[in-house]
Amino acid sequence: MKSGTLRMRVCIFLVLIGSLEGSSAFIAPMANISLGFPSTRSAREAQSQWVDCIQASELCTNDPHCSPWYRVMRQCLVGKEKDAMLDNNRDCKTAVEVLHKSSLYYCRCKRAMKNELQCLQNYWTIHMGLNEGGDMEDSSPYEPVAPNRQPDVFGLASISSGMHTLNPKPFQCPEGEKVCNPCLDATKACNLNGICKRHRSSYITTCSKDTNKGESCNKKRCHKTLRAFLDRVPSGLSQRLIFCPCQSEGCAERRRQTIVPDCSYVDKVKPNCLELRAVCRADPLCRSRLADYMTNCWMAPNTVGTCPNQDNHQACLNSYARLIGTEMTPNYVDNSFTNWTISPWCDCMGSGNQEEECMNFLRYFTDNTCLSKSL
Repeated sequence: MKSGTLRMRVCIFLVLIGSLEGSSAFIAPMANISLGFPSTRSAREAQSQWVDCIQASELCTNDPHCSPWYRVMRQCLVGKEKDAMLDNNRDCKTAVEVLHKSSLYYCRCKRAMKNELQCLQNYWTIHMGLNEGGDMEDSSPYEPVAPNRQPDVFGLASISSGMHTLNPKPFQCPEGEKVCNPCLDATKACNLNGICKRHRSSYITTCSKDTNKGESCNKKRCHKTLRAFLDRVPSGLSQRLIFCPCQSEGCAERRRQTIVPDCSYVDKVKPNCLELRAVCRADPLCRSRLADYMTNCWMAPNTVGTCPNQDNHQACLNSYARLIGTEMTPNYVDNSFTNWTISPWCDCMGSGNQEEECMNFLRYFTDNTCLSKSL
């Protein structure tokens, strides 16, 4: 009886710790802390018990067995020789082995959490050397998305049309209107909401430039205000602007211009997609959001279903939207409304013997069944 009471108290304590950051996840124990849990478990069981990476870092820092190896790991990842250090240095190898048994290895971050960047930096301290280079894709550092118990076969028709009931695709104008512009309607809806209007005005002002006056756009500031818009404005308003359905070129061009592509998307030179991926992976935020997009939007060919997590189309759209405002910012490449294509600003020219890898990466956007079925 006493043993059962003690376990119950420990479980309550762990849940309370998790709730401090608004998380409902369980706490994964450190390598040398049992807290009533079995000392051994399968990798799958361990992965299901995660803590946010800020808490995991604090737990490790305060643990005499974990802390010194955490410091070693940080040193191993400093400078251009990190790959060689991880592969050849004995202390670095030991640090990897020790930390893979700690809660740091299974930690995750909540989307749009306070101190999100710090959380992601802690995550990549442990994971950044695992899938470096090649065509291997990172696992998402964010908390897992719940499967869709009731798959939405209609995608975001209700959000993008502004209606509260689902309508089958393709989108059709309201009764009595032969031609309509849902993107214009989405803009009007945003302007009626104080938060949406303020953040939209902020990124338009920051991302716009007048070449006739010799003005230039600060791309980093532009991306920052775009991320603020998408992080702080309710998705029902922000995604209605980005994903509005169109039946005319004018509407499709307005949709393409939504994120001010001259500054946030287009650049003077179109880089190779593998070069752009390398730039993205060097930044913890971009790398994290790209990995999350891959996790929630990509299904291998000949796979049953269209999206991961039991056809969770909304999870895919959320991950896509959170890429906007990073170096991997995607957008509609033209004003076609019947055969549209989405891509980051890159191509595979000059790929040499890496052309196949480059094309495979580009297809994650241009030939993505989950994404196309979600829109």
